Amino acid sequence: MNIQWNIRSFFRICLLAGHLSLSIAVPSVAQRAPCDNTVSLLEKKSFSLLKSENAQTGNYDLVYARLDLKINPASDSVSGSVTHYFSPLISGFNSLSLDCSGFLTVDSVIFHGIPAGYTHISNVLEVSTGPLLPSSVDSLTVWYHGIPDASGFGSFTRTYHGNTPIAWTLSEPHGAADWWPCKNNLGDKLDSADIIITSPLQFRTASNGILLGETVSGGKRTCHWKTTYPVATYLIGISVTNYAVYSDWFVKNGSDSLRILNYVYPEDSASLRTKTPDIIDILHLYDSLTVPYPFSREKYGQAQFGWGGGMEHQTMSFIGGFSHELMAHECAHQWFGDKVTCRSWEDIWLNEGFATYFEGLTEERYFPGTWWTWKSAKIGSITSSPGGSVRCTDTTDINRIFDGRLTYNKGAYLLQMLRWVLGDTAFFTGIKNYLNDPALAYGFVTTPDLRSHLEAASSTNLQNFFDTWYYGAGYPSYDVRWNQQDDLLSVEISQTTSDPSVTFFPMPVPILFSDGTQDTILVFHHSHNHQVFSVSILFHPVLAVFDPDLRILSANNRVSHGPVDLEKLPDLFTLYPNPASGQIQIGFAFNTYHKSKILRLYAADGRLLLTAATGEMEYTLLLPRLSNGIYFLEADMGMEKEVKKLMIFHGK
Repeated sequence: MNIQWNIRSFFRICLLAGHLSLSIAVPSVAQRAPCDNTVSLLEKKSFSLLKSENAQTGNYDLVYARLDLKINPASDSVSGSVTHYFSPLISGFNSLSLDCSGFLTVDSVIFHGIPAGYTHISNVLEVSTGPLLPSSVDSLTVWYHGIPDASGFGSFTRTYHGNTPIAWTLSEPHGAADWWPCKNNLGDKLDSADIIITSPLQFRTASNGILLGETVSGGKRTCHWKTTYPVATYLIGISVTNYAVYSDWFVKNGSDSLRILNYVYPEDSASLRTKTPDIIDILHLYDSLTVPYPFSREKYGQAQFGWGGGMEHQTMSFIGGFSHELMAHECAHQWFGDKVTCRSWEDIWLNEGFATYFEGLTEERYFPGTWWTWKSAKIGSITSSPGGSVRCTDTTDINRIFDGRLTYNKGAYLLQMLRWVLGDTAFFTGIKNYLNDPALAYGFVTTPDLRSHLEAASSTNLQNFFDTWYYGAGYPSYDVRWNQQDDLLSVEISQTTSDPSVTFFPMPVPILFSDGTQDTILVFHHSHNHQVFSVSILFHPVLAVFDPDLRILSANNRVSHGPVDLEKLPDLFTLYPNPASGQIQIGFAFNTYHKSKILRLYAADGRLLLTAATGEMEYTLLLPRLSNGIYFLEADMGMEKEVKKLMIFHGK
């Protein structure tokens, strides 16, 4: 449908931003119905004790780790050695601090081939090294044994499948030190690691990177894994049981292929062989929307483990139940969480919000009948309570860090709304640039890092968006009133907010209008409360539907048909001074901030005297030498126009 201009009050049209045609029926559920919170509830990392980070580990860079451990799933204990290569960052470096649980016993520390002095107090292992030069690289080996403290669901846990034992780890956020001496923070990734696990012959180990080999000797099996990509400490994982192993393949462009390595329980192998290939389509989608799979030199793996949820260990996700949602969520983490990792648990949404949203994008692509249902369920979860921000406001509370409603679902919907505000091209371009940024790739990221890339890709200032939707709490409820006289459709949009931290959420608001045989969606850039819009429309609607495609996180919305006060129509721009002489200052309304504006100056008889263009919110227009009198200045923003009277007066 083409939009026709309605010229009134000096050609003033206040806003019409776009349209498309669709059916107004609520989409039916096709194929399957995703259950809201499925992943976040299953995946929630519940720890009985949240450990704080060791501030003393910030004076060195951890380069490499070699874990050489003996683990029997039938026993609670772990023993062996961990070798660390490290580089001091400061002058006067005399000791190396590692995180190491008090439940572990340190047998010795070998430095330069001889035993080193150390203390092991309050989960901190402090090793005396003597003076070391900044930027030098050195190494030490810690020999230890013990029964790890499995902090709730995670760290180091032993369970059973059938009558067979399984030992597995889940270290997020601070649990790695429960089972191996390490540097356990969000500021330093290992450049590479070897993970060597020796266990009784009947057991195999699933872990990160590439399996360099399995050796059998004396009734024992040793599995040697190696990763050469940077990896955060909490993303190293091991799972040991009597795995059956098979591969699926992700083939790209008919030639390049990636091994998908599956480690599953033998008793479930036959059934899971029909489920695990679903990951191939998921990888195709993520590869096309973002950047190529980040760990292509190694593999992507899925290892069954003794927990209902999942954990995105780098290149080897641990999966409790092989549902589509869970596989899609953990796979997305290979990009969001593993390639780029949140620098602080305050920004955990950069891991979990992204993984949740990309899980949803698989619904949009492969199960379109459930995409609307998926969005509706997320909105229902988020708006079940009035407050809460995406930003994690208490990183000492494990339940707040992994809050399904806020970190997962509201984080995901923040991305859904960014995509709506910016458009698909700018949104996905910004994400690609964020993932590829050499300063961020395979490192740590913050919310401002993401914001800067989205702003650069879209030429849009997103400060207000992040202030309200990321830092602010709650959501809006809209009240829409509409009326039509002749061809003029008038709409008044108001909103209330659920939490006092945000007084107003500026958003482009889509409303569907239908007369039963034809329909269109009009998008109104809602910049302030009780805002009135007026636009020409070529049919007479009998029905209006607010946000039919669920672009906006909102709840308790109302739409009514009735008189609209047209005196509330806002000005698109202001000019000063008026009367003017040599120049005028022009200020544009908030809802035009990212739009191109063409300015035209007309004489009273209609002659065009001057044309200028700007994309700024404020502009100085230099006037030609004109006679005293009345002129007209038009601001043209495509489907929005306004004309104001301008007096030119040079004095007597």
